[in-house]
Amino acid sequence: MVLPLAATVLALGSAVPGSLPTAVPARADQATPAIVDSTRHEGKFLSLTFDDGPDPVNTPKLLAVLQKHHVKATFCLWGDHVKQHPEVVRMIAAAGHTLCNHTMHHDDMGLWNTEAIRADLEETSAVIRDAVPGAEIKYFRAPYGSWGRTPEVAAAMGMQPLGWATAIGDWEPPGTAELVRRLREGITPGGVVLLHDGGGDRTQTVEAVDQIIPELKSEGWRFDKPARRG
Repeated sequence: MVLPLAATVLALGSAVPGSLPTAVPARADQATPAIVDSTRHEGKFLSLTFDDGPDPVNTPKLLAVLQKHHVKATFCLWGDHVKQHPEVVRMIAAAGHTLCNHTMHHDDMGLWNTEAIRADLEETSAVIRDAVPGAEIKYFRAPYGSWGRTPEVAAAMGMQPLGWATAIGDWEPPGTAELVRRLREGITPGGVVLLHDGGGDRTQTVEAVDQIIPELKSEGWRFDKPARRG
């Protein structure tokens, strides 16, 4: 993952900027420009999402952890990495996880015009479908949380903009125990959690997920998909 703006993401926090488009009346499964950061159900539900994969080492390990604990997640795929490791995308899809468009080159699109955004998102979805023909790509996540005009473009393409309620800064690995602590202290009922399976060594993230899932399940937490629309 390219990191210069990581500190900016933390400084902005997990809140969705108020200036972004709000939801409009829509059919039950129609994407809207509203950025969702919640699960489909209220209460003690969480949605785990993983950015910047696929990674040939960490993603398969993470998939094994999720399978062991019977949890489904959302994978926000970086197009360049999809082209390099299509077999890993097929593993993700075969395991029943949800796919999300995370742009082709992980660029900051905050100032891009709609035509450039659409071209990038179309290219990214195309390479995902080259790996998994007919794949459903229901979500889009902007790199660095720099949304600009991407929500309206993604929604017009049928992809719901996907934000997060909790980010634990795992792009700079602080140790497995610290990641577990940040998860435990940062999660909120009905919140989407931002994690990473690509862009670097994510061993600590995989270990933290393996540790935290059974702990949370024992406390009554359940795992859910992100909300389908705003």
